[in-house]
Amino acid sequence: MERRTIGAGGLAVGAVGLGCMPMSWAYTASRRRGEESVKAVHRALDLGSDLLDTADMYGPFTNELLLGRVLKERRRDAFVATKVGLLVGEQHIVANGRPGYVRRACDASLRRLQTDVIDLYQLHRPDPEVPVEETWGAMADLVRAGKVRALGLCALGARGGRRSGAGLYDATLCRLQRIQQVFPVSAVQAELSVWSPEALRSLLPWCEARGVGFLAAMPLGNGFLTGTLTPGEGFEPEDVRARHPRFTAEMMAANQPIVAGLRRIARRHGEGVTPAQVALAWVLAQGRHVIALPGTKRERWAAENAGAAGLRLTARDLAEVARLPAAQGSWD
Repeated sequence: MERRTIGAGGLAVGAVGLGCMPMSWAYTASRRRGEESVKAVHRALDLGSDLLDTADMYGPFTNELLLGRVLKERRRDAFVATKVGLLVGEQHIVANGRPGYVRRACDASLRRLQTDVIDLYQLHRPDPEVPVEETWGAMADLVRAGKVRALGLCALGARGGRRSGAGLYDATLCRLQRIQQVFPVSAVQAELSVWSPEALRSLLPWCEARGVGFLAAMPLGNGFLTGTLTPGEGFEPEDVRARHPRFTAEMMAANQPIVAGLRRIARRHGEGVTPAQVALAWVLAQGRHVIALPGTKRERWAAENAGAAGLRLTARDLAEVARLPAAQGSWD
């Protein structure tokens, strides 16, 4: 397994990590199996996908508890990334960036994860009521206290709203410049995939110019780029895709040429190569600071995703992806 470094601290991580959110949050609730998810995490670690990405709000809290079961046995094998800054209520999610809350939330995450240090602590969302420098300063204090090794920021993009006419990540880039003055940013997490390449325009170049790691969230397009979803099949009400403009039956059918293109490239690379692996390999080909974070809760998919780290796309492959039609049903 190829090893990479992320951020100013030179933190060793795998090229393909594991996004743990689907194990207890945002996707089909009826298919969540705690034991199956634990096996998926073990399998990912066995195959070198050592970056485990979670957040205290996933569940809430149950995602970290699940990972804690694995980390109790295999802490040395894992690079643990979690997030702070969002609180989940009955019908809403609110940001909390107050320094006192950040300190308490970190201690709670450490207990749930059954570890004495978090490798990468990420600000999930800024609190509009608290200057981001204050929140980031509290997070920096956690590094100095030895509870956290490095800090990261989750970027607001197309789904986070923006002013008409503004660059997609303008607000994030401004925020990054501000917090860099307080304490170094080691990683930025943002959506990046074949059907959502917007981060390539400004956000990824910013990271590359400064040696900051880029964690590619949703590199499989919420499952669409795997080619395993059927248009019109529908989703359970709590599944985020039930309200996603690209997952209506009409838009899923319209975007099938993207999956067909990935499937053609996969066939050129031999039997057993999947569209999902091509999609992940494309993400990894975007820069040496990029780490893909596909989400899964099943052992089978964790193994398939890990295999993408060894797939090298040719210039012809990359050119073919570049010619694929843009996704329809944009949220931007």
